[in-house]
Order: sequence, then structure tokens, then C-alpha cells
Amino acid sequence: MKILVTGGAGFIGSHLMRKLQNVGYEAVALDNLSTGLRENLLPDMKLVVMDTHDKAVEDLFQKEHFDAVVHLAAQTLVSDSMIDPENDMYQNVAGTVRILECCRKYGVKRVIFSSSAAIYGDVDEKALPISETLPQAPLSFYGLTKKTAEKYLELYHLAYGLDYVVLRFANVYGERQGDGGEGGVISIFTKRLAQGKGITIFGDGKQTRDFVYAGDIADGIITALTTDAKNTAYNLSTTEETSLNELVQILSRIGGKEITPTYDKPREGDIYRSSLNNAKAICNLDWKPKVSLEEGLRRVLEDFACRR
Repeated sequence: MKILVTGGAGFIGSHLMRKLQNVGYEAVALDNLSTGLRENLLPDMKLVVMDTHDKAVEDLFQKEHFDAVVHLAAQTLVSDSMIDPENDMYQNVAGTVRILECCRKYGVKRVIFSSSAAIYGDVDEKALPISETLPQAPLSFYGLTKKTAEKYLELYHLAYGLDYVVLRFANVYGERQGDGGEGGVISIFTKRLAQGKGITIFGDGKQTRDFVYAGDIADGIITALTTDAKNTAYNLSTTEETSLNELVQILSRIGGKEITPTYDKPREGDIYRSSLNNAKAICNLDWKPKVSLEEGLRRVLEDFACRR
């Protein structure tokens, strides 16, 4: 199977490219390197440096005859989406439609789309962990663009028969992560610790996130490429809530040094509690996370230590 991975030089993409190579798929990474890095990929991995909006993307589809596309490329910062919603829409909605059009024209059989917990918004505590059927009320333009892109996927399937699987990621973290995105707080914290700097928490630190390791996410994507349980959405998560204060405590324990964070005002568009129900993915995809938060954090800290 020949796979195109948009955003393939990003941190989730780099985990996925390694897994695809290990299982014997032919994978091509497409990345404009605005946030991704060539060094995130192994030397023998194929990278095409190109933006999803470039006209040459269509030539790439015509030449390579991809069987499936994993669409990871996106603007992932909630805060940036609130500052510049027009660019957020351009990257996340128009960019997705551009890829879908190429898929339609050149015989791609399936699209795996990286969506987000941000589409649900700030839900009542009784609704946690959030299931896929919960009404969506995003608080940020980022969440709104992901919701809109999902609707395009549904209509492309109905109109053109293009199969899809939507994967709504919880807060993804792992090696090679930048400071942006929904799991970026771990990258920020671990990087500052490695540099001997202090940590700032925006809010009271009691806000929770469902942190899931990027390698586990890559496993879920690979399963989605061939599952018969397609044309639907799945949460990929741990279902476990971890507060930012608890995250600091775990990092203190792993690092063997007490960390005392400072606190600042909450950021616009951030939700307070988040946890996703992964029962549907466990049942239909036979997927579940394998790497604990503590083990994942150890890997991230070791990765930063090796790259210093």
C-alpha cells in the first residue's frame, strides 16, 4: 500500500512514518517545514517539501498513485486560531478540501483525518469522558475548523464514494514535539526543565487533559487504514484526566527535582476539563493505548537529553 502523509515531518507524522516503514508500507511525507523538520525523519524516508496549497500537489498525486492519504497537516494552535481565524480557516478547511479534491481526482481509496477533542468544547462534567455522539460546541476557531473539515469528509463520501476515517485525538505528546498543538504543554515543560528554566501554568493548574502518546496514535492510524469499520469517527485517547498540577508532580518525580510552577491568567479558547471515551476505538479498531503517561514522559525527557 502506498500512503501519503501530509504533515509527515511533524512530530506525529514522524512517529507514523517510522511505524509505516516497520510494517512494510511505502510512505511519502508531504510537509512545508513551517513547523516540521527534515531531521524528524530517518535518512531513507521520502520527503516532498511542499505546501498543501501548492499547485504541484496535484502533480504529485497524478504521479504517485496513492492508495490512501493520512492528513495530519494543520494549524494546531488554539491561541493562534483566536488571533487569526482567517488563516486558521485557510490552513485547516481550505487545505483539507484541496487534499480531498486531489484524492477524488486521482483515485485515492481512503483518507484518514486527524481531528481533535477541541470540536467538543467545554462540556458538562457528567459527560466526561466524552463519547463521539456528544453534540459538538467548539470554543475555539481551531475546533470549529476541525468540525467543518469533518463535514466535508462526510459529504465527499456521500457525493463521490471517498472512504474516510476520522480520528479525534486527545492531547498528543511524544518525542520530537514542538511547543504548539494541544499536547504542546508537555513539550514546553520538558524543554524548560532540560534548560534549567521555570514553568508557567496558565490558569489554576486544575484544568485537565487526556494525554496520549504519539506512538499509540500512530498505531491507531495504521489500523484505520485497513479497517472495515470506516466512514465514521473515533476518539483516540486514554480516558484518563491529568491536571497540569499533577503533570508537574510526575515530572518532578521522574526528574528527581521538585518543580514549583508560577501561575498566569487562563488563555482565551482553552477548555477546562477534557477526557475522551475510547470504547468505540477499542471495540471496532481493536486499538488501545499501551504507553503510560509516566513512561511516555520518560521517553520525552530522554529524547531532549540526547538532543542537547
